[in-house]
Amino acid sequence: MRKLITITLCLGLLMAGTQSASANILPPAFLKLATSPALANPGIIVIDPSNEGTLYDETGDTPRAPASVLKLVAMTTAITELGPTKTFLTGIYSTTKPNTFLIHSDGDPWMTASKFEAKKYHRVFFPGLISTALATTKSHNITLLNSGVYTKDLQSIQKFFSKKYHFTIKPVANLEAAMSTAKNLLKESTSPSVSEIAQFCLLYSDNLLAERLSRTAAHQMGFTANGEGIQSAFIKTLEKLEVPIDGLQVFDGSGLSHDDRITPKTLAMLLIKIKSDPDLKVIYDGLPVAGKTGTLESRFVKDAPSAVGLIKAKTGWINSSVSLAGFVEVGSEEYVFAVIADKVTPRETNRALARKAIDKMLATIAKPSSSGSSSLNE
Repeated sequence: MRKLITITLCLGLLMAGTQSASANILPPAFLKLATSPALANPGIIVIDPSNEGTLYDETGDTPRAPASVLKLVAMTTAITELGPTKTFLTGIYSTTKPNTFLIHSDGDPWMTASKFEAKKYHRVFFPGLISTALATTKSHNITLLNSGVYTKDLQSIQKFFSKKYHFTIKPVANLEAAMSTAKNLLKESTSPSVSEIAQFCLLYSDNLLAERLSRTAAHQMGFTANGEGIQSAFIKTLEKLEVPIDGLQVFDGSGLSHDDRITPKTLAMLLIKIKSDPDLKVIYDGLPVAGKTGTLESRFVKDAPSAVGLIKAKTGWINSSVSLAGFVEVGSEEYVFAVIADKVTPRETNRALARKAIDKMLATIAKPSSSGSSSLNE
């Protein structure tokens, strides 16, 4: 009996020693902010990628509503399946039939009907493509044979030219037959590469781009181009990368669904793969930087200025969920973290308090390298 008590006591001391050692790695201020009421019992994990040692884990294995940090999985799937250098082509052709034009695309997600977006972000201005065809006819009744252009983009064209033109849009059932009626290529556009689109999507959290790339990737992988297909595509991609998928449940590629679920651990392990894989490193390179770029441009500046420039991460929020997942520079090291607070009271004031708590928490460990330059900005 005495021997059993002795063994139990030793095990208890060993465990206590381990917990103390682990707790001492992160400052008390971090631990206090991690349990802030503003975060409403979040899921948080912090990992040192150099040895994959877990420095902090609070329900990191619990699936939660990720909001836009799900785009990390979406862009990983798109780049892995479509290839980082793939571009999308869209061409408009005159045909043998009067006032009838064929528009063929391999699903370019980059097109826009917004002059502002086209000018500021150098996106393909879809009305400009159509205008080339309209300039060749005097008719105001136009037939468009469509192959591969998104319905939303076609609707934008009808709205853009509604005061002057009426469009009859017909889907192409047989591309080879439709191409046989094509006379001249009037204009063609080429999108940026998938890796460039992915970086833009992550930098500005573009929901439409995320959804389109996810569906395109799912379709190419042999799955349906819907929520069910995206779920299968994400699972296949993560399994290929040997990233845990326990509890993964998705209905879209953007993270807008309140029913999406992923664990902080899955996100953190994926981020480790992203940093180490040459093809996926474009995701790391394109993440917003704290206080400087994208959706993090105004974050950390006032509430946690010591962390400005030392964090690269994907932001996310829906009504009751605030999330952040990425990398934090800690001297010569760089930790991976994922935070999902998905029980926040669905008001902007509460979401703002959650963001503030997350920023302050990460600032307690963020530290520039001894050289004084941030490796995150190199």
